Amino acid sequence: MADRHNRDIDRPVAPLPAPLKTNTVDAHAHLELIHNCEADSPLIKEILDEAASVGVDRIVQVGYSAQQSIWSVKCAESFPGRVLAAVALHPNEAPVVEDLEKDLSIIEELAKQPRVRAIGETGLDFFRTQPELQDKQKYSFRRHIQIAKDHNKALVIHDRDAHRAVLDTLNEVGAPAKTIFHCFSGDVEMARECIENGYILSFAGTMTFKNAPALREAVKLVPIELLLVETDSPFLAPMPNRGALNTPAQIPNTLRAMAAERGESEDYLAAAIAENAVRLFGSFN
Repeated sequence: MADRHNRDIDRPVAPLPAPLKTNTVDAHAHLELIHNCEADSPLIKEILDEAASVGVDRIVQVGYSAQQSIWSVKCAESFPGRVLAAVALHPNEAPVVEDLEKDLSIIEELAKQPRVRAIGETGLDFFRTQPELQDKQKYSFRRHIQIAKDHNKALVIHDRDAHRAVLDTLNEVGAPAKTIFHCFSGDVEMARECIENGYILSFAGTMTFKNAPALREAVKLVPIELLLVETDSPFLAPMPNRGALNTPAQIPNTLRAMAAERGESEDYLAAAIAENAVRLFGSFN
C-alpha cells in the first residue's frame, strides 16, 4: 500500500463537482493516504470540509493494517458527527505481516471502541497475493468474519479476482448480518447472488469507467436498500477525472452516474444511501 500511496499523492487533485442538494455518505475512504499526517490534522479537516461543501457530509474511514486502523479510530474520535471507523488487516497485508496473531488481536481490541462500526477492509485478493500465501489470507478473512459477528459490526469485504471463494467462505462460516462488498467488482450474476443473500453492494468510481459495462448493469439491479456509494480515496477517481487524486468530494460524480443508470433522481438516491449508511454503521454523532 505504501507504494500506491507515494504514486497517487503526486497526482493532480480532481476538480470539485457541482454540489449535491441532498447530503450523503462516502462509505469507504482512506484519508491517511491522501495526506500523510496525524489523524486530527487540519489537513484532514480540509478534506472533510471540502467534501461537505459538495454534499458529502459523512465518511467511513477504513483501516488496512493494525497501525492504520489505530489511525482510523483516532480520526473518527477527532471528528465526531463526520467520521466513523472500520478496522482490519487488508487481505494483501495479512499474509506478510510479521505477527499475524498479534495484529488480529489489535483489530479485535479496536472493534470494542464505540466509533468503530465495521470490520474491514478484509476479504480475499487473488490478483496480488501469490498462491503460496493464500491460505494465510483465507485464515485472516475467517478471523475477521468472526470478529465482526462477535462484536455485532458490519463486515466490509475487499474482493479481487476471488468472487467465488469469497461467496463460498461466507456461505460456509455464515455472513454477519450486515455484509458489504466494497468497490463491487462482480458481474450481473454475482450481483444477483449477493442480492439474494441480502449483502450490501457499494459502488465506486469504477462504475463510471468506459470499460465497466457489467458494473453499470449490476447497479441497475440492486434494491435501493442494499446500495452504497464510495470513493475508495485516494484511488479510482470517477469519470471525467479518472487518473486524478481521488477524495470524498468526488462522490457526486459517481452518485449521478448511478442515478442515471437506475432512472432515479440524485436527491432520492443521495437520501436513500445516507439512510442505508446510518442503518448499517449507526449514527455518526
